[in-house]
Amino acid sequence: MSRILLKILIVLVAFALASCASSPSTEETSKARRAAETNTELGRQYIARGEYEVALDKLKRAIAHDKTYAPAHTVLAFLYENLNDDEMAGKEYREAVRYDPDAGPVNNNYGAFLCSQNKWREAERYFETALNDPFYATPELATTNAGLCALGAGDLDKADKYLRQSIEYDANLPEALLGLGNLNYQQEQYLRARAFLQRYEAAAPHTAESLELAYRIERELGDEQAADRYRRELIQSFPNSNAAKAVAR
Repeated sequence: MSRILLKILIVLVAFALASCASSPSTEETSKARRAAETNTELGRQYIARGEYEVALDKLKRAIAHDKTYAPAHTVLAFLYENLNDDEMAGKEYREAVRYDPDAGPVNNNYGAFLCSQNKWREAERYFETALNDPFYATPELATTNAGLCALGAGDLDKADKYLRQSIEYDANLPEALLGLGNLNYQQEQYLRARAFLQRYEAAAPHTAESLELAYRIERELGDEQAADRYRRELIQSFPNSNAAKAVAR
């Protein structure tokens, strides 16, 4: 569950980063930098349309114009992830960090990638670097990624720390609420898990993963009627999901 949520966050951060210009300076207003920015944005748009071959060309052009433009490396890394080329994705994420080592979005993205490679301890260092950036506009994404990564690694104390930080930034952040529901379920705190699931339901539509978790929580609390309602909704809404197969009778 946490891995799938993490991928969603990577998409959001990578796309947001692509459209953000760095602080203006003589170098950054140069023709080469403007060309890199333009091609990066075009690459982002082509990724959104699923036109990966054209996107790849645009992003390579961006880097050819200005290899120091970190967002181009980040969006290219994201594209390589979609192409299932983790080796090249890792290379481009490292290049992004190399050229903008203190930037929150850059470090958050690389941390998220490392987490997808099951490298929690290494990933945490980059999440913390992201959070140390005083100009990082969306720290709740880094804390959520860190929390979900820790949860997937079985580090429940760290997961609790980061996910609670996330809802301090945004009390209705769906991924953090669902993560806290999952965390409390694993800790056998079923009433707390239910409370976080109810907050999640008020903030976002159900996914296959959230419905499976809701079903399991209600089973533990002895509410078979509610559990069966979630089970039926899961099977009807996401019939081909692994979650639906897990609860099928």
